[in-house]
Amino acid sequence: MANVLWLQGGACSGNTMSFLNAEEPTVVELITDFGVNILWHPSIGLEIGQQVEHLMNDIKKGKVQLDILVFEGSIIQGPNGSGTMNYFCDRPMMDWVKELSAVAAFVVAIGDCATWGGIPAVPPNPSESTGFQFHKDKKGGFLGANYKSKGGLPVINIPGCPAHPDWISQILVAIATGRIGDVLLDEFHRPKTFFTDFVQTGCPNAISFAQKVDGHFGKRGGCLFYEVGCRGPMTRASCNRILWNRTSSKTRANHPCLGCTEPGFPHHDLMPGSVFKTMKYLGFLPKDVPTGTNKMAYYMRAGFEKAMGAVENMTGANKEHFETSK
Repeated sequence: MANVLWLQGGACSGNTMSFLNAEEPTVVELITDFGVNILWHPSIGLEIGQQVEHLMNDIKKGKVQLDILVFEGSIIQGPNGSGTMNYFCDRPMMDWVKELSAVAAFVVAIGDCATWGGIPAVPPNPSESTGFQFHKDKKGGFLGANYKSKGGLPVINIPGCPAHPDWISQILVAIATGRIGDVLLDEFHRPKTFFTDFVQTGCPNAISFAQKVDGHFGKRGGCLFYEVGCRGPMTRASCNRILWNRTSSKTRANHPCLGCTEPGFPHHDLMPGSVFKTMKYLGFLPKDVPTGTNKMAYYMRAGFEKAMGAVENMTGANKEHFETSK
């Protein structure tokens, strides 16, 4: 049995909505098959008011064991570091978070707001929002760079806006069944199981990307990287390997990847003054080459692939003309 307490800070509840749609396993299967006991959740918990406060006080005192503290939403520290912009059970939420994190066996941050600060942390950030152990890509956040839970791990980050439901449920299963020690975390504390491949892995537009065939939003037959600013080539997530609703993904539906699992999201830093604007053309911005790729080698390969694509297109056009003329 693994006791789970789920709390929310500066959140839109998008990750809760995602979690409730989990399929492998479902929320019901988490409880019936994997021994997850949800002590309280703001959307599905039965307790209200002082009952929740009593529960959290019992956890702090060690009367109730807390195996997993799950948090969605940013940690709101404003105004002036007081945390009073986000009151919960007669106290700033950040005070509850600090005390509960000290007694939790494991802490799991769900969604971009909890992991990096997300949209609430976009400058000028009047709520003084931050993530659990990161502020954007800088380690530290609310709990500090050196924080480790009683289970010996730092905060386990499951980013996304929202996070994929099965990423959430499968990490809870790993903890509940004692297999979390087998899960490797990357430099941003993301499980490598879900955040090793780039989003372009499995994307049906990958061939167009290699041949530098431009695409347009909502239309098939081209790569969205250049014309629409798709961030798939530099975003680590398994969106095209573990499909949403087991059916599709943004790029499979020909929508550009927004890079929502990366600590820079929303990527306003590329173009100051614009929160969601992304790159459009190769070479205009410093971050337009896929992560881990040598820039010069990439340009050379891109030129070769584009030339080959042009030859193939020309050949196809000539063949079509020949067939029509017959």
